[in-house]
Amino acid sequence: MEASLKIEELAQFLFGIFLFTQLDYAWWWFPVLLLTPDIGMLGYIVNTKVGAFTYNLFHHKAVAILVLLLGYYLSNDIIALTGIILFSHSAMDRIFGYGLKYPDLFKHTHLGNLK
Repeated sequence: MEASLKIEELAQFLFGIFLFTQLDYAWWWFPVLLLTPDIGMLGYIVNTKVGAFTYNLFHHKAVAILVLLLGYYLSNDIIALTGIILFSHSAMDRIFGYGLKYPDLFKHTHLGNLK
């Protein structure tokens, strides 16, 4: 991925950290929860089509933003935290070249093929 796209994703990841600091949670919750969206990979146990769907559900930034906004709207910090973690994790993944998955192969992503 181009350096400029990685910088953009880094900025979004840092924005996720900023959003997290606006909530009333201890700092250590962020790194502890950061990898939890990878639970979406469990769909690959069924098959690649289900796996791509569940992975993309947990890694789609629009879903993350909707969850975050719902948390803000409902004044529910746990829902807001969930949205922030989903968003931050997706940005972090994209820094490393992991994109949304196509249903044919785990390594076939919207950013290209993983090596």
